[in-house]
Amino acid sequence: MTINEDLLDKPVWQMTGEELLFLAQHGNTSPKAREENNSAKEERLYVYGLAGIARLFGCSLPTANRIKQSGKINRAITKVGRKIIVDADLALELAGRKTGG
Repeated sequence: MTINEDLLDKPVWQMTGEELLFLAQHGNTSPKAREENNSAKEERLYVYGLAGIARLFGCSLPTANRIKQSGKINRAITKVGRKIIVDADLALELAGRKTGG
């Protein structure tokens, strides 16, 4: 369902439940903003913890710990308390493993 002028001009008391819910969820953002939000969500891939780093680089846990401690991928790492969150694409770029597009 797309937002068109007919739906925006329709009084609330004449709308179906589906139309009202659709406007409540999607009516306050522009189409460009929605497309940017969807593409940004799809592009990001995160891995969590040392096990995630090990899977990302295809190595053992001690080697993943060495990669983390070396400081090469520090810009890709976010720590929240004891949790380690790693932006996978950025970590691969920083480590020099990702080439091309």
